[in-house]
Amino acid sequence: MKVMIRKNAAGQLSAYVPKKDLEENIVSMEKDSMWGGLVTLANGWQLELPDMAADTLLPLTVEARKVSA
Repeated sequence: MKVMIRKNAAGQLSAYVPKKDLEENIVSMEKDSMWGGLVTLANGWQLELPDMAADTLLPLTVEARKVSA
């Protein structure tokens, strides 16, 4: 699924899923750089993000895989 990763006005990372019209803060990350691992959203969803460079500029739309609800 397409997911836009960005920093919100408060400086927190958030994920926006256009097909679901859902925007949630990222509350935990499997890896420090976020990329290539699982992230957990505030609503409990876990998304597997693609492997990218740690200094990738945001906002960015990526193809993510939903692991759990």
